[in-house]
Amino acid sequence: MDFAFSEETGAIRDMAADFASAEMAPHADRWDEGSIFPVETLRKAAALGFGGIYIRDDVGGSGLGRLDAAVIFEELARACPSTTAYISIHNMAAWMIDRFGGEELRHRLVPGLAAMEQFASYCLTEPNAGSDAASLRTRAVLDGDHYVVTGSKAFISGGGASDLYVTMVRTGGEGPRGITCLAIPKDTPGVSFGAQEKKLGWKSQPTAMVNFDGACVPVANRVGAEGEGFRIAMAGLDGGRINIAACSLGGAQECLDRALRYAKERSQFGRKLAEFQALQFRLADMATELEAARLMVHKAAVLLDAKDPAATRQAAMAKRFATDIGFEVVNQALQLHGGYGYLRDYGIERYLRDLRVHQILEGTNEIMRLIVARDLIGR
Repeated sequence: MDFAFSEETGAIRDMAADFASAEMAPHADRWDEGSIFPVETLRKAAALGFGGIYIRDDVGGSGLGRLDAAVIFEELARACPSTTAYISIHNMAAWMIDRFGGEELRHRLVPGLAAMEQFASYCLTEPNAGSDAASLRTRAVLDGDHYVVTGSKAFISGGGASDLYVTMVRTGGEGPRGITCLAIPKDTPGVSFGAQEKKLGWKSQPTAMVNFDGACVPVANRVGAEGEGFRIAMAGLDGGRINIAACSLGGAQECLDRALRYAKERSQFGRKLAEFQALQFRLADMATELEAARLMVHKAAVLLDAKDPAATRQAAMAKRFATDIGFEVVNQALQLHGGYGYLRDYGIERYLRDLRVHQILEGTNEIMRLIVARDLIGR
């Protein structure tokens, strides 16, 4: 076991950290307050290879591993978890086409996604199918060389702004085996969008319902075979869970660093906060739990790259632990700042709002426990 990064991964981490510091951190508060989707900054990230991190290089991807991706997302999230989470979702959707799509589809769609000339969204959740994803109702009926798609998807990151929607639809009977994956362009007649959701956090990325009213999608835009959609969706989520866990690590690490600086500067009762043993213990626990979460995330990434059968369970464990710990570390950092932590000027509250949703999306943390338990029990 080697816990040191390779020279290449270390260089990638430094590049991501530099980009986050120069291109994201100075603008993140403004993006949050104005609900601004930073298209040009996203395309600058893509120019560094962050639009297709683990996409194959024959279609413009960087061809990196999942550990590299986790390191990148952690560093970017130190500046803006919301924007970084969208980059993660875009990568997940693009990877699904690259991994499971036919050669024609890969070469037609993926290069533009890798360059972020086009943006992608992942569409699984429905108004009445959240944690029970296999019960989705969006229907696609084959009509010649097209599918006619009818239904709605809810809570879609990039909804209304993305150019392509990697969508799970029902082409067969009930249950997971009746689900198929389609790549649906935004400009397809019959595709429309609901109003932008008003959210607690994640304000630098749009979120809206995506509606399909008789949308005609070419069979050529099918990702994988009919009936493979649920398996494809779950494969995407294994990586997505590692990514969002890494986003929690980055946001939490930034807040821990700010709390450490504040504790060394702020005096009460004639002493620096950092001199109080109770606060020393709290900071030590924050750092310890965050490091434990980081090791779990990195292990999950390595197992996923190795196609290890334990990768799904490890990804669920890492996602549950890292997103819970990440939010708690940010919450403790806010508490340590006292009243100042509640003010926008100090920045902690933005991370608190952004990281809270990580415990819900890519499968709620309750569902992560269910995945782990079923694997342990052997169901």
